[in-house]
Amino acid sequence: MSNLLKIAIRNLLRYKRRTLLTASLITVGVVFVLVFISVSSSFKNMMIGQITDSVIGHLQVHRKGYVASIENLPLNLNLKAGAAAKLENILNKQLEIESYSPRIKFGGMFSNFVETTNIRLNGIYPDKELKTVPLLASRVTDGKRVLDKGDIWIPELLAKGMKVKVGDTIVVVATNKDGSVNGKQFIVSGVLESVTGPGGRDGYIHIDDAMEVLRMEEMGISEIAIRLKDFGKLNSFSKKLDGLLSKELNQQDKPVFELHTWEKLSPFYNIARMIDVMTFFIKLMLIAIVLISIMNVMIMAVYERIREIGTIAAIGTLPGKILNMFVIEGFCLGIVGAVIGNVAGIVLIFILNTLKITFNFGQQQGLILQANVNPADIAAISVTVIIVSIIASLQPAFKASRMEPIKALRHV
Repeated sequence: MSNLLKIAIRNLLRYKRRTLLTASLITVGVVFVLVFISVSSSFKNMMIGQITDSVIGHLQVHRKGYVASIENLPLNLNLKAGAAAKLENILNKQLEIESYSPRIKFGGMFSNFVETTNIRLNGIYPDKELKTVPLLASRVTDGKRVLDKGDIWIPELLAKGMKVKVGDTIVVVATNKDGSVNGKQFIVSGVLESVTGPGGRDGYIHIDDAMEVLRMEEMGISEIAIRLKDFGKLNSFSKKLDGLLSKELNQQDKPVFELHTWEKLSPFYNIARMIDVMTFFIKLMLIAIVLISIMNVMIMAVYERIREIGTIAAIGTLPGKILNMFVIEGFCLGIVGAVIGNVAGIVLIFILNTLKITFNFGQQQGLILQANVNPADIAAISVTVIIVSIIASLQPAFKASRMEPIKALRHV
């Protein structure tokens, strides 16, 4: 095998320009794919982090049927106190959970005593909420980042549209599940920028204030948002927790709870999927580049060395060794292109990170792109290039190994 490797390398060096061009083309393909995967993965992870750490959390648990009507924020589908206590007991036993936050969500009317508009409100325990969605406080662009009883954080859209400032007194009016109307005065303590763009209408109040506005005699939870210690274990943990929750049945033997990961609750999951699809097609492009480049080189090599192939076949070289010789040439081209491409890609990613390129996501301004090189991506790209290089070499190599020595020697 070592002799075949030496012969293959010698043959590649005989045609230096062609070998250099082919290896360069493979290198460019590897660099392009590695940089694209690193940058797109960084953007996707940053986008997911902004959504999950600012609003949604990693997972959410609701009463069965709530999510189907979530746009209406139905109070009659809130979790009752007993069910919420059972759920919290289950969550407290899960070591994978870092924190969780109960919420009461409802719609109401927002008035500054001059104008009135609608608002979506989240009643929260501030300490639990900020542990579960740690970027929430960073969205407060004006005012204090601590939410006390009697305070309200209002979305930027309302603050500008209603000309409400921090420190102003406003009134929230809401209808409870029995149909009675109640109102309560709040002090605007903060203005929130939206994560998803200018259309956000969600405000935040203390959960005790939410119960007062809705005249709840006992707490009814709309949802519990969950944050995991390791986001990478989201899928495995969601299956585990879903199995535990499915055992909790109501009097009709139907599930009490339903569990949803962030993907099922946010439209931005479709953007994440689109990035994955684009990455897949970029990888296909790399395969096409390597396949066409190496197959072209090997076909030309076979054509130009027909008499040489006939000579080594005539002196008794087995067809298998001739085949291996050309396959090893393709293998060497793949190895060189993959190694140089990975090194160049890592250097380029380092340069991009040094430049500190910024971009905006929704209302989030000046996010810094930090591309990370994943060793698994480097390994996958390298293996793909090498395997495709070998496959591309097989057809020309098989053709060379099947040549008749007499006909090959007569070739001009």
